[in-house]
Amino acid sequence: MLAVASRLCGLHAQVMSSAELTLWARLEGLNRGTVQRALWQDRTLVKTWAARGTLHLLPAADLPEWHAALRTSRRYRRPAFWKRTYGITLDELDRVTEAIAVALDGRVMTREELATEVGRITGSAAFRTGLAQGGWGTILKPAAFAGHLCFAPSVGQRVRFTRPEGWVKSQLASLDSKIATADLTRRFLGAYGPATYEDLRRWWGGASMATIKQWIAALGEEVTEVDLDGSTAWILTALARGLREAKATKSVSLVPAFDQYVIGVSRHAEHLLAGAPRSRVYRPQGWVSPVLLVNGFMQGTWRHEIKGNRVEVVIEPFSKMPPWVRRAAALEAERLASFLDCELDLAWKG
Repeated sequence: MLAVASRLCGLHAQVMSSAELTLWARLEGLNRGTVQRALWQDRTLVKTWAARGTLHLLPAADLPEWHAALRTSRRYRRPAFWKRTYGITLDELDRVTEAIAVALDGRVMTREELATEVGRITGSAAFRTGLAQGGWGTILKPAAFAGHLCFAPSVGQRVRFTRPEGWVKSQLASLDSKIATADLTRRFLGAYGPATYEDLRRWWGGASMATIKQWIAALGEEVTEVDLDGSTAWILTALARGLREAKATKSVSLVPAFDQYVIGVSRHAEHLLAGAPRSRVYRPQGWVSPVLLVNGFMQGTWRHEIKGNRVEVVIEPFSKMPPWVRRAAALEAERLASFLDCELDLAWKG
């Protein structure tokens, strides 16, 4: 589980159930509850903001690398944004970030408790009032990028935070930022390559094109330049030969909302949608639908709903599916029902 989470550069956790199903789609024998135990008991997974300022589940062992790389990000260093949106300067933001580090040292706090403590440390009633409001969620992200904040177990509907240093059970040694960005670039290309400069820039968020080119150049002969439909792209040299020699195999998968595969190919999705409108998968407000993958192509969407001890799975293909696909998809649905400890009701729509 941790190896898959690491290789994927973290699990998207905007919706926690999707993060769990991202692992389910890739691992045989995963038990329901394993992810929750890893997060809140074993503390081998950590929930925090990472690439693009998006919620992820990261292996605790990878945190030093992520924090070292995220500290180089300019995503939250735009003075005009903070002045326009929150009425604060970068210096004031930095005061809040450092106060969060002090407040959470060895402690677990709700947003309201954290706001009160930050207000006390900074002597600013405005910071206390603003942080207590949900709309100030973005102001917590620089603290997460700096390695000062991660999520702790919630109490009911109340989210809580703590400091990673005292939360995870392993030592979090500091890491050089150049080593960290090189390793994340290497890992990105291993999971999502071949990829263009723009693919890497969009995945990371908050980096200039010049910076992205430096990251890939830093890998030297570890990367190989390839032509990707007329665009220059990069792949790990160690994987290039295997990709050229790979033979097509039949595969059918049900992947959840916000799945890494679907997000990773978003710029090139038209090549994998088999003529279906992009809007069937990439929906408004950043929602990414669960997808039926056939031989790597997005051939439909699906949804599931638990009702008592049964789970209803509805698959909506973009076109008529051959019998072998329907049989394989049904097996995937059965595997999902087993994971959820439910009886299956499967329906095809269209």
